[in-house]
This record gives sequence, structure tokens and C-alpha cells, in this order.
Amino acid sequence: MEISKTETTAAAQAVQQSSAPVELMGAEILMKALAAEGVKHIWGYPGGAVLYIYDALYRQEQVQHVLVRHEQAAVHAADGYARATGEVGVALVTSGPGLTNAVTGLATAYMDSIPLVVISGQVPAPSIGQDAFQECDTVGITRPVVKHNFLVKRAEDVAIIVKKAFHIARSGRPGPVVIDIPKDVSFKKVPYTGYPETVEMRSYNPVRKGHTGQIRKAMQYLLAAKRPYIYVGGGAILGNATQEVRALADRLGYPVTNTLMGLGAFPASDPKFLGMLGMHGTVEANNAMQHCDVLIAIGARFDDRVIGNPKHFAQNERKIIHIDVDPSVISKRVKVQVPIVGDCKDVLTELLNMLEETDEKPDAQALKAWWAMIEGWRERKCLDYDRANKDVIKPQYVVETLWNMTRGDDVYITSDVGQHQMWAAQYYRFDEPRRWINSGGLGTMGVGIPYAMGIKLAKPKSEVFCITGEGSVQMCIQELSTCLQYNTPIKICALNNRYLGMVRQWQEIEYSGRYSQSYMDALPNFVKLAEAYGHVGLLIERPQDVEGALREARKLKDRTVFLDFRTDPSENVFPMVQAGKGITEMLLSAEDL
Repeated sequence: MEISKTETTAAAQAVQQSSAPVELMGAEILMKALAAEGVKHIWGYPGGAVLYIYDALYRQEQVQHVLVRHEQAAVHAADGYARATGEVGVALVTSGPGLTNAVTGLATAYMDSIPLVVISGQVPAPSIGQDAFQECDTVGITRPVVKHNFLVKRAEDVAIIVKKAFHIARSGRPGPVVIDIPKDVSFKKVPYTGYPETVEMRSYNPVRKGHTGQIRKAMQYLLAAKRPYIYVGGGAILGNATQEVRALADRLGYPVTNTLMGLGAFPASDPKFLGMLGMHGTVEANNAMQHCDVLIAIGARFDDRVIGNPKHFAQNERKIIHIDVDPSVISKRVKVQVPIVGDCKDVLTELLNMLEETDEKPDAQALKAWWAMIEGWRERKCLDYDRANKDVIKPQYVVETLWNMTRGDDVYITSDVGQHQMWAAQYYRFDEPRRWINSGGLGTMGVGIPYAMGIKLAKPKSEVFCITGEGSVQMCIQELSTCLQYNTPIKICALNNRYLGMVRQWQEIEYSGRYSQSYMDALPNFVKLAEAYGHVGLLIERPQDVEGALREARKLKDRTVFLDFRTDPSENVFPMVQAGKGITEMLLSAEDL
């Protein structure tokens, strides 16, 4: 006689309420552990090594599984879910190619410090090392791109390993953790007494509270500054410290910049915000970074796309305060005077308390002169473009129109990687954190649709737009099928310039216009393709039709809509800092080429 899901769930609940140990398979213990961690969704793709896990998944109702069309998309979708919610994203893949397909997603999350737990199947333990069917060295392959990984050798260890994995993924500097489960571990029955409430790991104790003496020194430097600057990265968002960042800027009246990953940590609508800095940052943001005398870096890592040439950056003397939960990033690329290892939220809270207790104030006259200098840079209007053009759609115009139409609404924006990503960062002005979801450190094409799927499942009442290009979108376009099956109606805005745009831009500037393999010669009909997947497709070829198409797409609340915007193929992203240059050595337009 077949047992129903309801009967199975009732039996499981009865077991959970009993204090006596019960015999459960490793796969069943895994499901109980995920439910205890509050996991609501898991993205995955079945295969031989994980069939016992999928059977246990079938026999419970707390965790909803989403069947993707490629394992890379499973990890990206879990990643997008984690970025938007702040919770740990979970994915499930089989052994061998299932795991290797997931590696790009793991590396993407690792570079951007996103908390994930990815469960992979493995061949039975006695077969490991025997070149068994669909065997690979999961621990060895993933070691460089995860925060930690586990090979589960005994079914008795499943619960505690899951507890450790979630703790590692979400604490300190977040990151992805892999749990590799051999097939025999998943079906072996062992006594189960419950999920651990706490976990202690002698070798892993990340610091949260910053050194009080260093925080006091930071306050003194900030109050004595003549040309202060607040530089905020993605760590402030991951650490839920955006309210403290805003309170610090408001308390002191200092200018603020955000990195690509930090957009939304400080409101773009605030006059103190100078825009994104770095390779495609604004003139005012980059010049302030170079010419400030005291810089406080909050959850940022001074990467190559932000400061350009380190020698150029070091030409101007400045005092640097660096707050980060990860001690390995402090003084890694630039020497800092006040290192503060600790959780951004905790450190800023203590700094704000100190500022409240002191009678000292910033130098008002010096700050006024500094703002006058910044306003002079702002007058360059470096993000201006040909808004009057009626012949061809400017990609900036699409993003700007979308922002004007949706600002103040409950909207999430994902992107793929390339020119469209930079235009989204420049022209969609984010006022809130966790609304801008993109791949920063690894720069992974194909993330846009899976990110959007993950967010829409987590936030079904929110609008989710994916800003992409005709190159990036084809890397995971099969996930349009997943969107239909799981009713995640997203809006895809493809800025279709028929080129791998960022590659073409670099080839124009650095390679004398030798456009080697950057032109797309055989693109699909995206409208028909969207329709073939059961969605709505719109082709937009004139600037005057952009706003109307976006309005039409927004009206179709319950449908996924693919908007194919045919944009100017010659448009470049400006400002731009070339490789090896300093951040103030910017190209502002084609006239600078």
C-alpha cells in the first residue's frame, strides 16, 4: 500500500516530538536538518547519486524544490535568493558533471561573499578513488572556490555537518560551503535524536567586535579631516550595516561613494552621494577618492576595479581607516593607518556612540571648501549622453526610463555582465540595499535570469527586472522553462546591440578596432523564443517606443516578458579608466579616444 505525503509528514512530526532515538536514513536526516535551518526553497537537478535524497525530499512538505534546467543555474538562483533576502541559499546537485556544472556558481558566490550551502551527491564511499561512473573529486575541485567543504563519511554525522555548514556560510565573511554526500551515506539508517541547537568549532571563531582603541582613533581622524570621504562596499550590505552607514554620513555631513557591490548601501538620491567609483565611476567619486585626506572604507576591499593602479593611488598621502570582518583583506592592496577587524554593523554602532559622546565637531570651513571642490567636479556631468537622439535607442535611455518609471516601487534589478551591467549601475539610482543583484568579483555571464528567478520566488509580490545583453542572456536562457513551471514572472530587458559589447569596447580602444569574435552574427528571434517557452516577447526598435513597451510589460504582472531593445551598437560605457591607469585618468567620451 502506498503511503501518502500527509501520512509521512504526520509520522515524521510524531518522531520529532519523541525524545527516543529513531532509525532514519542519512537522506531523511538531511531533510530534517534543512527544515530546522528554516530552508524554504532548494534549487537542483536530480541524478543517480542523489536519488535517495530526492526520495526523502518527495516525502516531506516543508522544503520546496525547484527543478532548474542546468546545475549552474541552480547555484545562481540560490545565490540571487541569498543576496536579496540575506538568508542562506541552498542548492542540490548530483555527482560528477552535476558538481562540475555547479562550480561557476560557487566561484561567483565565493568572490562576492554570498552565503550558500550546496549539497552534492557522491559515488558510494567504497567506490571513491576507483573512477566510478560520475565520480569526481568534489573536495579537491571546489576547495579554491568555497569557504569550506565537507565530505560526509558517516550518516551519523549528517546533522552536525549541516549545522556547521550553515554556521560557516552565514557568519564572519559569508561564503559558499559544499557538503558532499556519498550515496551509501544517504541511504544508511542510523539513530537520530534531533538537530543540534548550537555548534562550537575550535578552529573557526570570526571576530565581530572591533578594537575600541582603534575605533576611537578612527573617530579622531574623521573629526580632524579637512577632506573626508566615506567609501562603502558590499560588506556593509552583507553585514546589514546600511542604517549605520547612513547615520554616520548624516551625523558628519561627509560625501559618500559606493562600489558596484555596495550600491544601495547609501541612497543615490541623497546629495551626499557622489555615485559609484572605479573603472566606470563618476568624475566626482573618483577625484574625491584620489584627493581626500581621510578615507574610511567600510566593507570594501580596494580591488583593482576601484583604485586602478595602486602606485597612482598611493601618490597622494591620506589617512585610511579600514573596517572589515575579514582580516585578510586589510592592507592587502593598500597600506592603511587604522585597521579595524570586526563586523561592520557592530563597529559603526560603537563609532556612532563615541561621536554622540564627544563635543568635537568637524571643521565646518574646511568641509565647505571640500564640498565646493566636489561640486566643481560634479559640473562635468560625466553621465550625460545623447538623450535627444530619435533615430536609435541609447542603452542608457532604457535604464533611465525604467528607473524613472519604477523609483519608489518595490523593485529588484538583476543584471548579467558587460556594458549593460555598467549602464544599470550608473543610471538606475538605488536607494535601498539588496535591490541590485549582480556578479561583481567573478563577472559571470548568465546569472541574470537565475538571479531573477530566485528573487521572484522569495519575493513574489515584488517586481523583478533582469537587465541583460544578447550575449549574456543566452548562457542560461533555458531557465525560461523553469520560470514557466514555477510561475516566477520576471521582466527581461535585453539591451541588444548585436555585439559582446564590453569586449567590443575594449577592442575599439585598446586593439585599434580589431573586433575579433565580438560580433553576434546569428542571433535568435528573441520574441519567438520567449513565446516558444510560453512567455511574452516584445521587439522595440525606436526610442519613442521604449516607455510604452516597459509600461505594457509591467501591466502583465503574471507573465514573464522578454523585451528585445535594439540599441545603438556603437555606444560605449563612459567614464572609463583603462587598465594600468590611475582612477583620475578617465576617458569621458569618444572624443578622448
